[in-house]
Amino acid sequence: MKVLTFSTHGERKVGILSDDNQSVLPIDFPTDVAASGLLSLIKANENGLPETFAPIPLADVQIEAPIPLPHRNIFCVGKNYHEHAHEFANSGFDSSATAGAVPKSPIIFSKLPQTVIATGEDVIINNAVSTAIDYEAELAVIIGKGGQGITAENAFDHVWGYSIINDVTARDLQGKYSQWLIGKSQDTFCPMGPWAVSKDEIDVTNTGIRCFVNDELRQDSNTGLLIFDIPTIISTISEGITLMPGDIIATGTPAGVGIGFTPPKYLKGGDVVRVEIDGIGSLENKFQEIN
Repeated sequence: MKVLTFSTHGERKVGILSDDNQSVLPIDFPTDVAASGLLSLIKANENGLPETFAPIPLADVQIEAPIPLPHRNIFCVGKNYHEHAHEFANSGFDSSATAGAVPKSPIIFSKLPQTVIATGEDVIINNAVSTAIDYEAELAVIIGKGGQGITAENAFDHVWGYSIINDVTARDLQGKYSQWLIGKSQDTFCPMGPWAVSKDEIDVTNTGIRCFVNDELRQDSNTGLLIFDIPTIISTISEGITLMPGDIIATGTPAGVGIGFTPPKYLKGGDVVRVEIDGIGSLENKFQEIN
């Protein structure tokens, strides 16, 4: 099942996407409930799938991020593909490189909820703040059932499904500060979408992930190459932290980010970044410069 958060006539709704991705079946949610996007369906799923209305052509709606404003920070995993771990450790921007290129345990950081934007929206490059903007294609895990001390064996029981995230990063700010929050949490720095898919839709142990900049293939990998798999990530985060329904976990990016090139290939105004994950879809955003 693919779930779309969208707006029509100025009102946010949640719906089920058709198999051909050409129309959406709006779910019968009150306006105040639908305001939380996919989270409203995750909560409602405890009582079965709600009623739906007549389909609406996808071309007639405005696509929003699956969870337009997450209820708390997005959990992120750093250096979670071997080749990316090495390219980042060699970049000079990695505050964790002294412990070795490949981490022995998951590196967890976060992005603020206000970073989230939808496919088709502009990512803002504020030249007064940063001039080293990078892309990171990532699979996002969406938690459906909360819990603390979740074992790796039971981790998938807590997953609702998946989406796509572009973990946009200001590399100069990442290098300036020991923590990554500021460089990762600039406004608009978390494109997410275009929709979410339930966990039965894809095999995340073997799913293709790609990133294109102006149609140039930059990242081309597979989620089966994660250093720390999804069960390990969920188990790690939930050690003493209670995961909640609607929590989002970005699982890390493969090699091919801009900082990995010599010289680095940073993004500039007018660039278009497209992230594709098999079984989910395509997330595309244009970058706009301001001074």
